[in-house]
Amino acid sequence: MVEICALASGSNGNCYYIGNSTNAVLIDAGISCRQVLLRMAAKNLDPAKVKAIFVSHEHADHCSGIGILSKRLGIPAYMTSRTRGCIRSDQQATDIQEFAPGDTIIIGNFSIHSFLKKHDAAEPCSFRIEYEGTSVGVFTDIGLSCNRVRHHLSQCHALFLESNYDEEMLRTGSYPYYLKARISSDYGHLSNRQAMELLRQHHHPALQVVLLSHLSAENNRPEIAASAFDELRARFTIEVTDRYAASKVYTVKEG
Repeated sequence: MVEICALASGSNGNCYYIGNSTNAVLIDAGISCRQVLLRMAAKNLDPAKVKAIFVSHEHADHCSGIGILSKRLGIPAYMTSRTRGCIRSDQQATDIQEFAPGDTIIIGNFSIHSFLKKHDAAEPCSFRIEYEGTSVGVFTDIGLSCNRVRHHLSQCHALFLESNYDEEMLRTGSYPYYLKARISSDYGHLSNRQAMELLRQHHHPALQVVLLSHLSAENNRPEIAASAFDELRARFTIEVTDRYAASKVYTVKEG
């Protein structure tokens, strides 16, 4: 059995919890240590179980809280060497463990599978966290669903899946052209439609829960993102995450 919770998800900060009865890991820490602990407490999640923070890339909404949080909990932060080189010194953790994209890292009784993804960062990675045959994927900040993304997504029983923007809202919105082009590029973000197609075509037969993540505040709405996935709701639970509050804690079991 695995418990999952989006402690924060959006352009203002991201932090994802995956745990079992004895161990847990966090993927990203783009909100303050105080907020992470408050939101964990609100969901009765024990910070003493957290053994490591994994950092997907150097953008502030994914790494701004790692320094203080890792010191407070006395745990290492795992990241690639190129990601480490791009994080500001005042955000760095004291205990940093480096991995290479494609490595599998063992934390307690979890296996964390890392892989490169397409995003406008130095060495961006996503993660599939495995425990006793159950896999949870954290797939955000993805411009294009490459073979690696599809391979790992197809093994997951639960997903944090980026559904960043509505294509029409982005097209007609107030962002300058260069920013619209960046967001919609192969190194930007997944739209609601792209995420739905990826999920529809490549989901695991025993997929149970999908938490739509990293929604844009300017170019998406929770109800619009949710409605894009209506045709899949009979197959598994689909919920939208919140940038200001932790999600429900979901329990996931091997299918």
